[in-house]
Amino acid sequence: MEMDREVLCSVARTALSTKLSASVAGQMTEAVVDAVLAVRQAGKPIDLFMVETMKMQHRTATDSRLVRGLVLDHGARHPDMPKQLRNCFVLTLNVSLEYEKTEVNSGFFYSSAEQRDRLIESERRFVDDKLRKIVDLKNTVCSGADKDCGFVVINQKGIDPMSLDVLAKHNILALRRAKRRNMERLQLCCGGVAQNSVDDLTPAVLGRAGHVYEHVLGDDKYTFVEECREPRSVTVLIKGPSGHVLQQIHDAVRDGLRAVKNALEDGALVPGAGAFQVACRAQLLRPEFLRSVRGRAQMGVRAFAEALLVIPKTIAANGGHDAMDVLAAMEDEVRDGHVAGIDLDTGDVLDPAQAGIWDNYRVLRQQLHSCAVIATNLLHVDEVMRAGRATLKAPPPGEE
Repeated sequence: MEMDREVLCSVARTALSTKLSASVAGQMTEAVVDAVLAVRQAGKPIDLFMVETMKMQHRTATDSRLVRGLVLDHGARHPDMPKQLRNCFVLTLNVSLEYEKTEVNSGFFYSSAEQRDRLIESERRFVDDKLRKIVDLKNTVCSGADKDCGFVVINQKGIDPMSLDVLAKHNILALRRAKRRNMERLQLCCGGVAQNSVDDLTPAVLGRAGHVYEHVLGDDKYTFVEECREPRSVTVLIKGPSGHVLQQIHDAVRDGLRAVKNALEDGALVPGAGAFQVACRAQLLRPEFLRSVRGRAQMGVRAFAEALLVIPKTIAANGGHDAMDVLAAMEDEVRDGHVAGIDLDTGDVLDPAQAGIWDNYRVLRQQLHSCAVIATNLLHVDEVMRAGRATLKAPPPGEE
């Protein structure tokens, strides 16, 4: 089956509609599909860890959206740094821009104020040399035709207040103590190469982002890195008025991402709305098939076929419809050679393929496999317990 965008949207909508309202599910459907397609690479398994989910307790659930870039859960630590930049160069660093204590027990001793001042000056000069190289790189790339470009530094390690002040004076937006997972995703979003040293900085190590801005929400700050060129890591921004709503949307989005991923990897789908279970029961109860099964196994086939109807019965009951009437109408359609599913709005029979209701192939395959395994294990438990009771009733050896 060809997995085009329309089919994937139907798969995502089916997964999201079971947990969210129609308006929110419809809005998040395209966001989920676009997120999976963005991180998909030809010839490689889809890594859903490259899709970050960021919760923001703000406004309503319909304001949730897909950010084609990265959202960091912190902002700049200097009040004079720019809050919004366009057409940015992004420098990813893992370099300490602050005074650090030595890893071994050591100390510096001075006997006068002049010696102390020289010591502080030498320590400061060491950090200033690093800052000068960053500023020189900024001046190099943000000159000529790119003079209106912004420059962003995202550092995994610390930046002291004096260094932040220097960067702010040169109109550089700097973030410190970024999380390691964000540093990895940042390179996938913006491009560029993370640097562990500032000695060999060149324009080739820089990433690009069309828009970088800071969003303040109460006491929390968020930094958005958006409008990236062909990002291979994206962020699903989840908004809602309460923590319960945020968690509900988060769980639904996780299921939707997994459903789209499974559809792309399987290359096959199964009609949903209970259509598979009713059709499978009809096939198992065909006289031609039952005649091919001998002995007690035929009773097991009949029991298994009837057990399949639990799912469509539950779907009908959850929709507020009479389960027996719905099943009778579905069986009539199946006998006529049609694919029959349940319309939860009206309780009538519909064609799931035309309605865009799909189940994942691997989910149903695992379901059929697991039910037989679980039933076998339960029967083994009964046999063990029965054998244990028989052992307790038997007299000890030698006493009869």
